[in-house]
Amino acid sequence: MSLKNTLNSLEFFKTLNEKDIDLLCSISTIQSLNANYILHYEKQKSSSLLFLVEGLAKAYKIDKHSNEIFLYYIYEKSLLSDITDINNKDITAYSNIELVENSTILSIEYNQFKNLFLQKNLLCLELLQEVAIKSQKLDSLVNREFIFDAVQKVAQMLESDLEMFNKLKRHDISLILHIQPATLSRVLNRLKRNNIIDIIQGKVNILNKDELKEIGND
Repeated sequence: MSLKNTLNSLEFFKTLNEKDIDLLCSISTIQSLNANYILHYEKQKSSSLLFLVEGLAKAYKIDKHSNEIFLYYIYEKSLLSDITDINNKDITAYSNIELVENSTILSIEYNQFKNLFLQKNLLCLELLQEVAIKSQKLDSLVNREFIFDAVQKVAQMLESDLEMFNKLKRHDISLILHIQPATLSRVLNRLKRNNIIDIIQGKVNILNKDELKEIGND
């Protein structure tokens, strides 16, 4: 896919006219990167605004014992960069970002993007929406780590990210949710007994979405 077609395929840029798209092309590049590639590390500064066009990425931190602390997944057609202060010259990474699958990355020169678009009130609402999505992810992270019990953690992941839940190994899900594998199995069996989910050949099907959502939001 050409750079122009790539930009036109992203909802973020749908409000731009053809002239604006051409201008954006002049400050943008796309590249294909393999799985396990580290896009950036925590606190690293970058002069580029990054979007995940295709593929899958994960955000994580490393604790003082060198353990990986999973934060959240980033799906295709989403903003990868962390915007905390639009007045800063560079973008400072909140976390490490690693590609989980072979991916296509859109890179836009950040300062020129601000001058040519944001300062002309173009794409401001779109950027605000992406920042709000990041904020919601961090809010969910706080709930998952400090407020929710094991049942709520599993219910929330099933309700919000069933496809990823079924794609991952149970051991990996346990690491993400910071619960023991045996606890995960007990929770799934409990939800199945209560006819909230069914498990067929290891894959979870949701039978009662409303009740599952209620458990995850309690």
